[in-house]
Amino acid sequence: MDIASLVDIKPNPNIPELAPGDSVRVSIKVVEGDKERIQVFQGVVIRLRRGAAGSTVTVRRVSYGVGVERTFLLYSPRVEKIEIVRRGKVRRARLYYLRGLSARASRIKERRVVEKESPPEPSSEPG
Repeated sequence: MDIASLVDIKPNPNIPELAPGDSVRVSIKVVEGDKERIQVFQGVVIRLRRGAAGSTVTVRRVSYGVGVERTFLLYSPRVEKIEIVRRGKVRRARLYYLRGLSARASRIKERRVVEKESPPEPSSEPG
């Protein structure tokens, strides 16, 4: 029996299906004193850990020449929403090699979904 069935954890509907290499914008609730605000962290998903209540996503970005990584709990009420900015085309699950690259060299190609053309529908007119 897993912990998710014991605690009755519901997934956040504002979190889409993520994959390594995706550029995401994570909105987090930040409490400062008695005020609460939304802070946005935008970067590349370098790691996903799946597993019910313990699911995490690690997002990396380069800010003023310094690499910054943050790990977010997907089932946390602090995570307001996650938006996918673009899909990344990568060939591995853990993108730790990005840590050793400069900001420009660590760019990831975009994954494009090609939609197949549907055949033309037959017309109802005789002829």
